[in-house]
Amino acid sequence: MPKGGSFREEWIRPFFFYANNWLSLLGAAITTSSAVVLIGFWVVSVFGHGGSSNPYIGIVLFLLLPGVFVAGLILIAIGIVVRRTFLTATDQVPSFFPEVSLRDPVFRHACVFAAIATFINFVIVGTASYRGVAYMDTVSFCGASCHVMKPEFTAYRVSPHSRVACTECHVAPGLGGYIHAKLNGTNQLFMVMTHSYPRPITAQDKVPAAAATCLNCHNPTQFAGDKLLIQKSYADDELNSQSSSLTVMHVGGRDSFSRLSGIHGAHTGKIEYVSTDTSNQTIPWIRKTDANGAVTEFTSAGVKAPVAGQIRLMDCIDCHNRPAHSFDTPEDALNKKMAQGSPSVSLPFAHKEGLALIKASYGSREIGEAQIKSELITFYRSQYPAVWNTQRPQIDQAAKTLAEIYATNVFPAMNVRWGTHPNNIGHNNSPGCFRCHDGNHSSKSGVAISNDCSACHNLLVSDEQHPKLLTDLGMQ
Repeated sequence: MPKGGSFREEWIRPFFFYANNWLSLLGAAITTSSAVVLIGFWVVSVFGHGGSSNPYIGIVLFLLLPGVFVAGLILIAIGIVVRRTFLTATDQVPSFFPEVSLRDPVFRHACVFAAIATFINFVIVGTASYRGVAYMDTVSFCGASCHVMKPEFTAYRVSPHSRVACTECHVAPGLGGYIHAKLNGTNQLFMVMTHSYPRPITAQDKVPAAAATCLNCHNPTQFAGDKLLIQKSYADDELNSQSSSLTVMHVGGRDSFSRLSGIHGAHTGKIEYVSTDTSNQTIPWIRKTDANGAVTEFTSAGVKAPVAGQIRLMDCIDCHNRPAHSFDTPEDALNKKMAQGSPSVSLPFAHKEGLALIKASYGSREIGEAQIKSELITFYRSQYPAVWNTQRPQIDQAAKTLAEIYATNVFPAMNVRWGTHPNNIGHNNSPGCFRCHDGNHSSKSGVAISNDCSACHNLLVSDEQHPKLLTDLGMQ
């Protein structure tokens, strides 16, 4: 073939000759269609027109489709190799095609063409890989794409950290943290595929230390002073009688004179502990090192032998263990909603009936939601027909609210029910503070860890109706 041949003859024709087989043509069709869809979606996402928040769309576009694109390229290459091998073995290679030699200018041109095509494919694959990895760090992928994460994702969306990305708390900074997170994610994917995942899902050993996560936004030593906590509750009588409790929480911290006080101040420093259960609810041994380096060990009463187990360094998440995935108790959840207006206190026995409905056991969340709604409506229709006729909108809204409370906190398929996940803030609904501050942890010298209530809070009003203090504060 003359050296001055056309671009088609010198560059394109040899490639298409060998690629003219069913395997390469299939690969070309797959690669081309995948590339068109990928590029089109990238353009749409960049300009912000269209798109979908469905997590499964993201899985297809960011994870599966790039794999299909690469598979098409591999099919093209395999088809070319197979066809060339066959033609060479049967002596059917046309004489005007070049030998595989860089000394031939036509072959060099073909190499340049292949290099350009490879560069384009590299850009597409590289961009797809980057966007795929970035997508795996999104909240949509972490929470909505996997059904086993529904309890945690539901609680996350109504938490104070709902605008904080999952990776901010669950992935430690640096390459090591990233690799660990991806390996852990691969293991979790395998467990989902084999249905061997735990029920319920727990965060045990899945959250990095607070120094690598929480402290990027929070300063535990910053002086917070005292905070007034107001809690409203409702009785089970016909009038849903409201009462209030007021508590001053001594959050404390380190003030401008470097003095430590309050809850945060008492726990600033090096505190280590050993727990005998996976949720860190039973703590028989504690060791505290003060600012002067003095070490004091505290052991729970009745523990005679040395406590065996992993020594953990206490940090924020030992108390704030449900910062983004908190589940309420049924009483707290209902009281909060009634304080916001639904169920309405004007509905007789709204608290008593509502509490009984959301605490009942149902076969599934869907069955529970449906039964809660129907049974509340049946109650007022049969027991209070006058209320049913005059307050139908309030009853419908109350039924909807109760179903929402249940659906936000109970997930039978994942063994998540009321009280499944203890919250270590406070001590009313789970051991919490009393894991250590129970008066039973003492040192060899007889010094016990304080259980003085006033060190953390002062109860100003306890379950009073129309407390005068709220009136004085202008909050009644």
